[in-house]
Amino acid sequence: MPTFIAIGYGDAAGYEKTDPAVRDRAHAHDADLRASGARMWTSGAPVQVRNPEEAGTRHESSAFMTSPLPVAGFTLLEADDLEHAIALVSTTPCAVAHGVVEVWPMNE
Repeated sequence: MPTFIAIGYGDAAGYEKTDPAVRDRAHAHDADLRASGARMWTSGAPVQVRNPEEAGTRHESSAFMTSPLPVAGFTLLEADDLEHAIALVSTTPCAVAHGVVEVWPMNE
């Protein structure tokens, strides 16, 4: 079965303005995804790592990619195909609480 990584973006303002019943259903859906084998994490602070030409490792505390919304979390899931993966993440908290979810197919 194909593997996908979903990246959720969202902020507290969008979450708070979403109807609590909608949020509760989204969290229950996340619990169902976890029970079916999806692995989910909320995100911590990112660190950029560089080691050009193996000349020495440098790192800095910041994201490389930027977005109007912060990264809220990651999900590793299996789905039949891209359309199925989209359906699985379409009712997660970031998708319903004024955020966005990117779905990335992973190639073997």
